[in-house]
Amino acid sequence: MGSNGIEPVLFNTFNTIFMIILVTVTLYPFLNTIAVSLNAGNDTIRGGIYLWPRQWTTQNYKAVFASGTIYNAFWISVARTVISTLLNIFLTTMLAYTLSRKEYVFRKSITVIFVLTMYFSAGLIPGYFLIKQLHLLNTFWVYVIPSMISAFNMIVIRTYIGTLPESLIESAKIDGAGDFKIFMRIIFPLCKPVLATIALFVAVGAWNSWFDAFLYTSSRQELSTLQYELMKLLSSTMNSNSNPNVAAGIGMKENSALSMVTPISIRAAVTIVASVPILCVYPFLQKYFVVGLNVGSVKE
Repeated sequence: MGSNGIEPVLFNTFNTIFMIILVTVTLYPFLNTIAVSLNAGNDTIRGGIYLWPRQWTTQNYKAVFASGTIYNAFWISVARTVISTLLNIFLTTMLAYTLSRKEYVFRKSITVIFVLTMYFSAGLIPGYFLIKQLHLLNTFWVYVIPSMISAFNMIVIRTYIGTLPESLIESAKIDGAGDFKIFMRIIFPLCKPVLATIALFVAVGAWNSWFDAFLYTSSRQELSTLQYELMKLLSSTMNSNSNPNVAAGIGMKENSALSMVTPISIRAAVTIVASVPILCVYPFLQKYFVVGLNVGSVKE
């Protein structure tokens, strides 16, 4: 075998080894968290849990789902994530398309205003009073309305729209299509790759958010979100476990032995419960990340 035959073999070998190491390093924290969440809390304190639980138990998850409020909070989180993502994507894309049109005379000044909001904020207290004056306190829409438009996402989408062939829009106008029809029939479908990426970012942000629930709807339990409920559970567990060998008010006998819930074990279970739903969404959006920009359209 000549040198030309050896080089591909060496490259493939090192490439395979490198990718295995990369995948292992990437997946290990998540797999370790799953193992800790399925391990008995009092045994987890000893350490040494890597990829496989030493003492299997589901008590950590039972502790998470022990409160009946967790189920309603889950559906509130799902509703706010879906509605916020759909509205943010549609309205931000519509704004981005408007500001991308060169014939729109106010596009530069409006863009500057939106960019300024990325660098300057009124602060927490003025923001709270604004929400109060808009009568959004203790309502579901406080989760949705403030996040309907994103300045950063608008700039990203506008830049993406700027790369689309102008001949597509010109030919549509010649055929008599208006701006809204052009947006719905041409621009919006061609923006799927960038919209999928932004949708994932918006969905993750909405799903992981808990501070707005604490700030605006804490007095209404029925509007509590999953992340806020899990945060309260984790806080109560850590506060009540000054002695790590004492369960956080939750104890169940398994095989005539007291299985303990500790901050480490409950934190792992909370992490898995909070992350799995959003991980299930990713495969449906991944294919759009590599989709061609102008497949089937006019090339400049």
